[in-house]
Amino acid sequence: MTFKTGHLSLKFIILFCLSLLFVSPVYAVKYDKLNASALYERAVKYIDREDYIKANKALKAYTKSEPNDADGWNLYAFANRKMNKFEKAEVYYEKALNIDPDHKGALEYQGELFMQTNRQNLAEENLNKLISLCPNSCYELEKLQEYILNNKSINLIDVNYTFSKPFEKISSKSNAYIKRSFDLAFKIIDNGITNKLINGPISKKNFLKKKHLGITEYIANKYSIKNKAMLIYNNRLSVCPVTTHLPLKVVSKKINQKNIIEKIKLVSDFYKNNLNLKPKIGILGLNPHCESIDKFNEDEKIIKPIIKKMRKNRYSISGPHPADTIFLKNNRKNFDVIIGMYHDQVLTPIKTLYEYDAINITLGLPFIRISPDHGPNERMMGKNLSNPLSLIQAIRFLDKN
Repeated sequence: MTFKTGHLSLKFIILFCLSLLFVSPVYAVKYDKLNASALYERAVKYIDREDYIKANKALKAYTKSEPNDADGWNLYAFANRKMNKFEKAEVYYEKALNIDPDHKGALEYQGELFMQTNRQNLAEENLNKLISLCPNSCYELEKLQEYILNNKSINLIDVNYTFSKPFEKISSKSNAYIKRSFDLAFKIIDNGITNKLINGPISKKNFLKKKHLGITEYIANKYSIKNKAMLIYNNRLSVCPVTTHLPLKVVSKKINQKNIIEKIKLVSDFYKNNLNLKPKIGILGLNPHCESIDKFNEDEKIIKPIIKKMRKNRYSISGPHPADTIFLKNNRKNFDVIIGMYHDQVLTPIKTLYEYDAINITLGLPFIRISPDHGPNERMMGKNLSNPLSLIQAIRFLDKN
């Protein structure tokens, strides 16, 4: 994955230099025509020499004389793309594909144009079309696959933030920067440019000022979402707390049918829609060993009836399970997700098991929001001690899903 910041990354420069050194021009071979006109042959020669200005002039004349030749429009688009005239190139690729919707060369090169203009989803549509046209592979399919693989990128947008020294401590200034970053991200999402968001570790105490319980609640409030859930995801085992950042003394008041069923449905829908999997879910009890000496036992009166009801509705679910034994190896292997009643009941064991190899996914939003499964540590700032694994896993997850 190449990171673009306004300058070419070292990885990109190395790949680019290698292509100049070892890849000879293939355009003449690729676009040889049995009965090519002198104009067309001249344009191919200019492209072989990378003289795109002369190729453009020749192809302008050729497409005027042969307006129904898809090869001509495709080559005309290619020459314009090489001169960074992307809008014209897009028009000419469309002309080629209107004449011949299965033109493999145009599909490949148009896909490359889509990657250059940050429309990877459209490039992948072209790739899928080539897959259907080339069941046993073909040159154009292989080249577009390679181009997409080598040009996946994270485009960085500069949100203005001036500082006197790197790694300044959290302050009102850094909080304002986080707010501007979120506002810009929401604007990009609302405009339909993407439906995926990753935010880095944020100090809830400093940023939220007790206005929201956590970043999950902050984003949900922005989109007026009431039904939401926090999923700490690892591909071996994930966890979801029914209550999130609440003091223990108020947790039992929030344990009710509505909240628990809401979390079960959100988790199941996420696995089904994003991972193509019907998850096996284990539900924890609230009390030690799922027992209580009080007259009202939440495990018996609330949790058990919910499990019975959801099993009838064909959810793969069991419980209530005691929290002190479910995370043992022979027990946890039976589940994809464990839903607990409160934050530390499930986050403590999952972080003990997998440390930084997990990500925090907010369920219920109109887009996928992910963050690392940990907060910031000011004592590590500027010391090159932080573990980036959770952030890397967040990027990998969105790259695949």
